[in-house]
Amino acid sequence: MSIPSGVNTSIILRLELDKDTASFGSVATAISDAGGDIIAIDVVRTDKNITVRDITINVYDNKHTELIAAAIRTLAGVKIVHVSDQTFLLHLGGKIEMSPKYPIKNRDDLSRVYTPGVAKVCMAIHEKPSLAHTLTIKRNTVAVISDGTAVLGLGNIGPEAAMPVMEGKAMLFKQLAGVDAFPICLATQDTDEIVSIVKALSPTFGGINLEDISAPRCFEIEQRLIEELDIPVFHDDQHGTAVVLLAGLLNAVKLVGKKLEDCKVVLCGIGAAGTACTKMLMAAGVRNIIGVDRQGAITREGVYDNPFWQWYAEHTNPNQFQGSLSEVIGGADIFIGVSGPGVLKREDVAKMAKDPIVFAMANPTPEILPEEAEPYVRVMATGRSDYPNQINNVLCFPGLFRGLLDCRATRVTENMKLAAAKAIASVVQEDELNEYYIIPSVFNQSVAERVRDAVIEAAYEDGVARRRKEKVQS
Repeated sequence: MSIPSGVNTSIILRLELDKDTASFGSVATAISDAGGDIIAIDVVRTDKNITVRDITINVYDNKHTELIAAAIRTLAGVKIVHVSDQTFLLHLGGKIEMSPKYPIKNRDDLSRVYTPGVAKVCMAIHEKPSLAHTLTIKRNTVAVISDGTAVLGLGNIGPEAAMPVMEGKAMLFKQLAGVDAFPICLATQDTDEIVSIVKALSPTFGGINLEDISAPRCFEIEQRLIEELDIPVFHDDQHGTAVVLLAGLLNAVKLVGKKLEDCKVVLCGIGAAGTACTKMLMAAGVRNIIGVDRQGAITREGVYDNPFWQWYAEHTNPNQFQGSLSEVIGGADIFIGVSGPGVLKREDVAKMAKDPIVFAMANPTPEILPEEAEPYVRVMATGRSDYPNQINNVLCFPGLFRGLLDCRATRVTENMKLAAAKAIASVVQEDELNEYYIIPSVFNQSVAERVRDAVIEAAYEDGVARRRKEKVQS
């Protein structure tokens, strides 16, 4: 049986086998025939009549799980006790927790961390508020803020349903860059309320990471918070995507022997990420960008209710190409997709310039699958972990915020984002660069460090760092 590529999760089947009528061999065959991949077998208990086993199986999705369970139910003497999804087990009780840095072992410890000793620390901060960066968690803490309106590819699923994603983001902050991030999911979708709430929370945090807030509200929320707060605000869906995209493109064009500023770029999906990617590419010197959405290419002749589309019309598509994606992609050096599945066809890739570069980043299903583009594409990237060249924001935000916190930056600048992109690209050495390796792995330990150092240097260049340079440890 053929199962789609890209294992998403694993399950644990607890089975009770009657020793007289069932064999484990028949169970393994049934699982294999249903496309399951057994990765672990554990005996839970056994007696003279039955054996209870836990079988861990890689599966593609819920339907695949049901298919395997149905196959096992046809076997005589085999009973399914229960089915556990490994992903759900990992999320039980949440994925993060708070723990103290110092143990409280006696009354003296208590008096220092709490009353009465803490009072003099409070008064020190009262007299000099900047000491909060030194004497509280503010120096290393980021708020991950979402209203649950644009969660992954799931849409407006609400703040409670957004929590697992924000918890996961907090885990990545900590593991990859040592940043203490905390998920804050808001039960409001009102722009004014979100701005007000984040402003009220800001004394606790050294930075704000906005996440999964739908366009166009996300633009206004971010801009207002940047203007009204003295700590950095970063909407990762926009700028994290743009930074990692540029990092991949810097290496891709190097590989094919082209200059980024000379390339014709077609970008499909003019939402939050698409707009940010365009601005990042323009900052990197790209002049010929054609934006395409459901209506076709965005041109200066068009009139758009969306103010960001209007901006796009006024600043891109210098040759005023018109028509659908298929009509404007001819001769393009680069295709960037931040839209939806299947919008780019094989025949479209065939129309592109020599050695075309395709970044199809829609998740979970890209604008075109690598297998379909393979006959024509030179360099292919997606947002998925089961294909080479994954464009993943995880390469950006941990190191970026590590740098912002370490130099106590007041905001994120374009120069910082460009520096971060170049730092990510630099991790791939010249002798390693090839069509299947243009961007480092998210598990590469040096990525966060290089991004951190590049961001700090850019912060001092731009005059937004508040900590004396000699105090920032390298």
